[in-house]
Amino acid sequence: MLTELSGLPFGATAIVREINTSAHDLNCMGLRIGKELKMITKQPIKGPVVVLIGELEIAMGLEIAGRIMVETGTDI
Repeated sequence: MLTELSGLPFGATAIVREINTSAHDLNCMGLRIGKELKMITKQPIKGPVVVLIGELEIAMGLEIAGRIMVETGTDI
């Protein structure tokens, strides 16, 4: 199932399928289409979203996380 990264529940894993924002900075940090990630934390009230890609933790704003589409479920 395709969903926004910002909506991924704590502890869930997913595969990045679409990046609907400037991808250059995200690519430099290791967040690319096809990468598997795990939701580490989401802070309330527009706080940062932190995901784990391999051994690297990446923090981003809620708005950016809302523009990244990930695939969850048994199809990944």
